[in-house]
Amino acid sequence: MNIWLRIKRLSLSQLTQLGFLFLKNPLLIWPTFQATKRTMALCDGLFGKSHHKSNQANAFRHALWNILICKNVLKRTKTTQKAVIWAQKMTHLYEKVTQNPLLDEKMDLHNNEIGQMLFLKVFDKKEAEIIQILEKEVEKAQKIDKIEDFELATNSLVYLEDKYTTATK
Repeated sequence: MNIWLRIKRLSLSQLTQLGFLFLKNPLLIWPTFQATKRTMALCDGLFGKSHHKSNQANAFRHALWNILICKNVLKRTKTTQKAVIWAQKMTHLYEKVTQNPLLDEKMDLHNNEIGQMLFLKVFDKKEAEIIQILEKEVEKAQKIDKIEDFELATNSLVYLEDKYTTATK
């Protein structure tokens, strides 16, 4: 989904919450926006529109988004820990204000966290290497049917729907 369309749908209260987060960290707005834009472009190229569903492509997108946010803000924060804290705050608030169905929200938050954990392992790698690593992680992703299933997938990406395609298929 287009970032601006999603933002336009937010209520005044939701916009205020997001605005306060950015006001506290104004130097992180641009790197976060760049990471978001790059993530969408990469996922559109890899998966077409299918990454907008609750599938493996979506899991890939959320993990990549968090890794790229962390990599971009690391240039400003200077520590991986601060970069991860920012990504966690920003993506958690984003998921909270966008109000997806509960299982979808839990899936997104879980995959965001996996991306943040992966960042700590790949922060010094190039984008192409990160994509290869994430493609392997997607192969190991676990399908989730109910909230309780998340306990079984603590270190892997998760998804709700089986169907996804790549842009080349």
